[in-house]
Amino acid sequence: MFNWLDRLPMQMVALPALLIGLAPFVPEPHLWEKLKMLAAGTLHRPIDIFDLLMHGLPVVLLVIKLVRGEREVS
Repeated sequence: MFNWLDRLPMQMVALPALLIGLAPFVPEPHLWEKLKMLAAGTLHRPIDIFDLLMHGLPVVLLVIKLVRGEREVS
């Protein structure tokens, strides 16, 4: 299912995860802001949910790639 992700170089996954996951850098990354809203139960607006998905997807893909890479080594 994730064979396409296995074929991508780590840099092609890590760079977008860092740049999009932490954008905008000032005053606070959107991903962090949306995760705090999710924890507080205030993540209701569709634009906020979209922001969480857009900024979080590259990070989720990076985590999946890292976990799958560790599994192959073991």
